[in-house]
Amino acid sequence: MSFSTEERGAPNTRDHRVYFKNSSGEFISPFHDIPAYANEAENIFHAVVEVPRWTNAKMEIATRDPLNPLRQDVKNGNLRYVANVFPHKGYIWNYGAIPQTWEDPNHRDEDTGCCGDNDPIDICDIGDKVCSRGEIIKVKALGTLALIDEGETDWKVIVINTEDPEASDFNNIDDVRRLKPGYLEATVDWFKRYKVPDGKPENQFAFNGEFKDRDFAIKTIKSTHEFWKALVSKATDAGGLNCMNTSLSGSPFCCSAWEAKAVVESTAAVGAEDAIPTSVYKWFYYEK
Repeated sequence: MSFSTEERGAPNTRDHRVYFKNSSGEFISPFHDIPAYANEAENIFHAVVEVPRWTNAKMEIATRDPLNPLRQDVKNGNLRYVANVFPHKGYIWNYGAIPQTWEDPNHRDEDTGCCGDNDPIDICDIGDKVCSRGEIIKVKALGTLALIDEGETDWKVIVINTEDPEASDFNNIDDVRRLKPGYLEATVDWFKRYKVPDGKPENQFAFNGEFKDRDFAIKTIKSTHEFWKALVSKATDAGGLNCMNTSLSGSPFCCSAWEAKAVVESTAAVGAEDAIPTSVYKWFYYEK
């Protein structure tokens, strides 16, 4: 199973979108049409890379747009870039999401006591490769961190790309702690402070910021996959999310390839890239 992307609009502008295609060249939704599982028997998952490591643009699956392309988040009318909080430069992993998952905002998690954040479940890929925006990779889950973001449960699943040369050495969260010393501590520090430059308080975590293991992470992914199934079958209220898809024949939101193509063609054609504001490269320093 292979996938490709098509850009629309000018990069680094509010019109920019990254749409996805299947192996037949037909447009699809990365949220709904890419399978969660790459190999269900071995608990290998697909992941959509939204933000390559070391970059700052807050790209994300547009859950409310038809076909859910990648687009840059907008805050106060401006494109959103994550600040560099010393010693971190941009994102410190390939950051993305597992398709066909959904953190239900109407479900209160029994472990965290908070409801879901209304998005697909997030991943942090610790592999050595710096991925491309929109790349689809196969990953295995190693553990998870429960971020409490403005009162919502926002799981961060630590994964490794199965194509990483050292992937066979990583099978649980303790392997990350042993083989990449300091990476988990840096991950907690990053999520704790990344919104401080925006004038917000430090983020909090469930479980006192401790990582849960592989089995817990897989259980969490599977539960969000079940929530997603309810979403696309209309068994639960979509609440403004766009569930348009081209492959789920039993879903009331399924559309034709022609309808999907019309959605993409209604957007701006790809244009010249705008410059990234110089303010994006500023460093912020805070005492821990």
